[in-house]
Amino acid sequence: MIWHPCAECTTTIRFIETGSLHIQSPESEVVSYDSFEQLEQLLESTLRLADFPVSCRATGSRLVTPVLAASVLLEQVRHRQTIDFIQNGVMTSHLQPIFNIQDNTLFANEALLRAADQNVSMSPGLLFSTASKMGLHSRLDQRAREEAIRATHLIGGTAKTFINFLPSTIYNPEYCLRHTFEIVETLVFEVVETEKIEDVNHLKHVFEQYKKQGIQVALDDVGAGFSTLDMLSLLQPDYIKIDRDFISHCDTVAENEAFLRKARHLTKEMGIQILAEGIERQEELDLCRELGFDFGQGYLLGRPAPYSEFAKAQ
Repeated sequence: MIWHPCAECTTTIRFIETGSLHIQSPESEVVSYDSFEQLEQLLESTLRLADFPVSCRATGSRLVTPVLAASVLLEQVRHRQTIDFIQNGVMTSHLQPIFNIQDNTLFANEALLRAADQNVSMSPGLLFSTASKMGLHSRLDQRAREEAIRATHLIGGTAKTFINFLPSTIYNPEYCLRHTFEIVETLVFEVVETEKIEDVNHLKHVFEQYKKQGIQVALDDVGAGFSTLDMLSLLQPDYIKIDRDFISHCDTVAENEAFLRKARHLTKEMGIQILAEGIERQEELDLCRELGFDFGQGYLLGRPAPYSEFAKAQ
């Protein structure tokens, strides 16, 4: 595999545990510290006066951090463990099966980013929210894609792999997506609903670039956020994944069933395959099958597991 990272993917936040804090106040203060806890206290004291520009310089070396507002550096220091994990932590992919619910065969797996060490408590939600706040979302998104592609390559087989991506991290699709691998025909990239998409035309362009490379695309969480049924004709995805809120108790909630029927009708007309997310009850599976849904995913069908377990099963 060859990966071509852009500048945003290689953004690095550095921390200096022992050094001096340089405060660009009228007095131009320089205060030494010997722990992160001390540095936090110094930044908190600085903020009581004003949000001065600050930087850190390491003791006995030329290492220096960029000049930032004191409030920004304080947030970075407070989140340093999560930031360090995003940048340097060992990650892996867990896979959750996606079944063809019409013939009960395995169709694909969705790759979900996890810490490789089970003793490391780093939830995906914490990682992505911290990455977004700290400007590391492109870095984390790239690492997630790399791990998903690696897992797909190692397990082999013919099942597809659904890989999540954030459209805002793809600044220049022709460059950011310029990677080569032999398993392109088994990949499906799905846009995830963790951010509001302001530029729909940009997302359309990203989809078009993936398709040019022979990669299929999916629209996640349809029915929630920006992923409405009205977007289907514009984006022309290969697959849509119906938000779990509409799957939950769809057999007893009339509004949910009506939405599923409408979605199935539209996708059938457009030649788009449809997947039900979050299936947890047999009754939900039965209704989705009856409505003609192509695929299903959820705890009833299979929970996420390390990709190494899937490789053994091949």
